[in-house]
Amino acid sequence: MTGPLAGIRVIEIGQAVAGPMAGMILGDMGAEVIKIEKPDGGDDARGWGPPFIDGDSMLFHSMNRNKKSVTLDIKNHDDVAKLKTLVADADILIQNLRSGVVTELGIGPDVMCAINPRLIYCSVWAFGKNGPLRNAPGFDPLLQAYGGVMSLTGRPDDPPTFCAPAINDRATAQWCVIGALGGLQARHQTGKGCVIDTALFDSAVAWVEGPLNGYNHTGKPPQRFGGASFTLVPYQVFETSDRPICIAAGNDRLFVKCAAMLGHPEWASDPRFLRVRDRAANRHALIDLMKPVLKTRSRAEWMAGLENVGVPCSPVNDIPELSRTEQLKAADLLRNLPGTELNVVGLPIVFDGVRPYPRSDAPKLGEHNDEVLSGRRATAAE
Repeated sequence: MTGPLAGIRVIEIGQAVAGPMAGMILGDMGAEVIKIEKPDGGDDARGWGPPFIDGDSMLFHSMNRNKKSVTLDIKNHDDVAKLKTLVADADILIQNLRSGVVTELGIGPDVMCAINPRLIYCSVWAFGKNGPLRNAPGFDPLLQAYGGVMSLTGRPDDPPTFCAPAINDRATAQWCVIGALGGLQARHQTGKGCVIDTALFDSAVAWVEGPLNGYNHTGKPPQRFGGASFTLVPYQVFETSDRPICIAAGNDRLFVKCAAMLGHPEWASDPRFLRVRDRAANRHALIDLMKPVLKTRSRAEWMAGLENVGVPCSPVNDIPELSRTEQLKAADLLRNLPGTELNVVGLPIVFDGVRPYPRSDAPKLGEHNDEVLSGRRATAAE
């Protein structure tokens, strides 16, 4: 399988996570991705380990599979000219440089789209290209802090808590790809490219859409509930006699089944707990009743009973447990990087029953200079 984007050429001028992940997604779907790296060291993420494999971090191997590395100094006039030659024959350009830098270097959308009117020019900004923070750095924890995510993560008495995955980097990469695909579709109709702007700040605000909308409507700040939902009860993690369990009785019918299975059918007829809104208003009273009950049996016992009556529940897996699950194996999510013994999480999309396989490992710095700068265009099979 060559992928639905076979024949599409992408120029990636990015480093770290957000820009490279967008390029990775497009590459997994078959696009030819040319990664522009600075000659002195390349993408900073090459050093973001441990672990390291063949001198580069595991993160770099994963985020930069299926790519060709070309070293260009975009502060050098001659190298910018080479970049413009590549752009003239490209379909998509992705850049995640600091706001204002692309204009200073003469590689902004106005210049590049004049060279190639069919180009889809995608920018991944930190706080966006406008506003007082447009030149501020854009590392993921800074955006989790500024964008409100930290204020909502963790238990009520915890300090503001960082969500471990780089959620804003990854979300912005996906928004960038969605925009690029939309631009390609529009180009089929108009024959012209377009300019796509995404930002980690925008993604951060999108994560807190519900709480922000609610606050703007009511003026009441949202609360933190740890491993629980803001609105649904019971919809959270509980301790059992041995291991934690997550129970998600998200509607009135499921709560009736849950209460009965826990041995307390009377809870479902208690006026405090009759409807979703009632349970939310009396959250602490219901949870205080459930906690001691759930500690009387093991997680396996509770899961068997809850599953038997159709109440959604799950073990709280750590990463080693997740790696051993039959579901992960059945989903066929792990992919080998060709020429290595490395297995990485593949694209979470399946095309006609097949999840894309990487065509190559991440490139060595400047590995494809001669090939790409000679002007040869990759075939669909490459």
